[in-house]
Amino acid sequence: MALDLSKLSGIISYEPQELVLSARAGTPMADIAHALREHRQHLAFEPPDWGPLFGHAPGRGTLGGILSCNASGPRRLRAGAARDHFLGFTAINGRGEIFKAGGRVVKNVTGYDLPKLMAGAYGMLGVMNELTLKTMPAPPDSATLIVHDLGDAGALRALRMAAASTLELSGLAHLPPGIAGARAQTLFRLEGPHTAVTERHSRLKILLQEFGSGETPGSEAASAMWRQIRDISFFVRDAQPLWRISVPPAQAAEVSAQIGAEKYYYDWAGGLIWLLSGDVITVRNAVTATGGHATLFRAPDVLRRSIPVLHPQPAPLAALEQRVRENFDPGRIFNPGRI
Repeated sequence: MALDLSKLSGIISYEPQELVLSARAGTPMADIAHALREHRQHLAFEPPDWGPLFGHAPGRGTLGGILSCNASGPRRLRAGAARDHFLGFTAINGRGEIFKAGGRVVKNVTGYDLPKLMAGAYGMLGVMNELTLKTMPAPPDSATLIVHDLGDAGALRALRMAAASTLELSGLAHLPPGIAGARAQTLFRLEGPHTAVTERHSRLKILLQEFGSGETPGSEAASAMWRQIRDISFFVRDAQPLWRISVPPAQAAEVSAQIGAEKYYYDWAGGLIWLLSGDVITVRNAVTATGGHATLFRAPDVLRRSIPVLHPQPAPLAALEQRVRENFDPGRIFNPGRI
């Protein structure tokens, strides 16, 4: 049985001067983005639009879905994840009880930080109906530097070097050959006031001169590329199982090589790998050895029913997760079988 929250929609309140917005869980992200643009604000964690990956039209994602999945785009590296911008909510648990947590300010002392628990729980702990999150001023300018033809190891070294600098990059990704063209592309994004972006862009080119001169595309072309990275658009037409892999950035190239996937790319300076592979055992073994985790993001139902979608947890952590879920949903009526 599916629970449809599409009627539970609409922005409840938006206070641009306070950088706070409250909306119902079924509110389309397109409506929220439109309201924020009018005040030159945005959601700094860069929420993705994954609908087309699952055969849906673009723009159908909702606020509740984004926060339930803790879905975050390339800017997470600098701005934090969706959970870091989640201030409060009201919800209904598996006992039919209404509860709430958090508030309408960035700092609150209302007890346990339940918004961070609900973000990434995939709806297994309760049904959220009203959500509050912080907004941020949109950056007035941006610039992207693209270095071509680097191998994985060299590209990831360049990304880590940039990430460790004082340049405050808001996007660090590497696309191997065949992802967005015949040539490999390593992308570095800067955002902020125009003068600051120009100065940091010059410093970035000096920092990366050993890797090549690079090029700076126009703003529209750069924005389109970062949207593709954010939305995983490169894999919309692929039939192979799609994995979302989180590993230490220094080990990302080694993990990809061990798996032997033909199509993949890196985000978050190598901390996130999107990868196509039907070899479940090889994927999980390669990732487990690093202490990371691999989530089966998209796959045929037969495969999803046969293996854990989320990365298997150590026994103590799995037991803790089960106790948390039993306290919120003892009857296991929300999203059954997810874990």
